[in-house]
Amino acid sequence: MTESPASPPSGPSAASVAPGGDGLTVEDLKALLADAEARVQQHRDQHLRAVADLENVRKRAQRDVEQAHRFGIEKWVQELLPVKDSLDLAVENAGRADAAALVEGQAATLRLLQKALERIGVTVIDPVGQPFDADWHEAVAAQPSDTAEPNSVLLVVQRGYSLNGRLLRAARVVVARASG
Repeated sequence: MTESPASPPSGPSAASVAPGGDGLTVEDLKALLADAEARVQQHRDQHLRAVADLENVRKRAQRDVEQAHRFGIEKWVQELLPVKDSLDLAVENAGRADAAALVEGQAATLRLLQKALERIGVTVIDPVGQPFDADWHEAVAAQPSDTAEPNSVLLVVQRGYSLNGRLLRAARVVVARASG
């Protein structure tokens, strides 16, 4: 009777040599398997830590965004509080002050407001004499002019404002046109 090719070798060394004839023993294969399983576990642990770290970063970023939304205007409010204080004083003293003192107080309050706006990055768009730019100006009228270049800003009806180079409100202007 012949042995089938799939049947294990018989004899005294059959338990110590792995099938396939690589010369590795079962103990060698068990050691390799244990080493591979340890590396798999190590990689699994590293993966789980990386996933947990990523989730923590995501949660922290979400909290930071929520805090920015909630307290993002804090600097702006701090800049405007002196303006409010000045207006409070003006209202409290309105009945006792003369017209000149009220005008002086209003001018001082306006200067405080202008400085506060400048500190937070707000600039005035006052384009008198400049060419009309539809991105920054809103034409409310066109008026003939002998002195101004056609299609230039002749008069500012309402100032515009930008915040750090981004348009907040376009300047409302009267545009010069050729007289004729």
